[in-house]
Amino acid sequence: MVNLAAKPILQVDAITMRFGGIVAIDNLSLDVKQGQILALMGPNGAGKTTTFHVIAGVHRPTSGRILFQGRDITNMRPDGRCTAGVARTFQITQPFEQLSVTENIMVGARPFHSSMADLRKASEVYAHKVGLGDKLDAPAKGLSTGQRKRLELARAMATRPKLLLMDEVTGGVDMKSIPGIIDLVKSLRDEGLTIVLIEHNMKVISELADEAVFMNRGARMVSGTPHEVATDPGVVELYLGEAKDGH
Repeated sequence: MVNLAAKPILQVDAITMRFGGIVAIDNLSLDVKQGQILALMGPNGAGKTTTFHVIAGVHRPTSGRILFQGRDITNMRPDGRCTAGVARTFQITQPFEQLSVTENIMVGARPFHSSMADLRKASEVYAHKVGLGDKLDAPAKGLSTGQRKRLELARAMATRPKLLLMDEVTGGVDMKSIPGIIDLVKSLRDEGLTIVLIEHNMKVISELADEAVFMNRGARMVSGTPHEVATDPGVVELYLGEAKDGH
């Protein structure tokens, strides 16, 4: 349950990210409460994944700052942020293809276990948690897209995050697998995890998100409940205009 009176676990404070003359993020601010699921929406090129890169430490913003649990992490390295409790998954999955499912998860879990036996056992628990219990020894390169998404999630969870950034967790996943992924994300939130997700599937957003922020050209355009954002006249016009231009 989201405590609306609580201090934000994540604060994105007036972030701008420039690449030469291109403004990828334009004075963006976000507050994410403990236990909340916040969805970032918007057309391709809106700056959603770049926002994740800045939060995770891949890019240092041109201006603004990132606070995590009240601590300024703007200049912290990605590995330091991971240790502090920030984890992420990627739109295009990046498993170690020659390693097994269990071995991939062991990479994330390694800092928390002193013995190889404990490390492997813990990693197998995460594999079962995401529905890969029958694939423990399977090489990652042979997994389907949906299974790779679950593997990435397990590897991220193995780092024991407090905040999870999920980039299009249902992207490329077959329709019959999506309800299972939705249930999995709900279970993580019920365990107290805070989640920021990028997602284009409005049904997924409606089922998962407490709040949605619609971005366009790097800036925050509108925010509210998923229904409020999806029915906002400006959002509707933008998407209908894109559809019309595509014909």
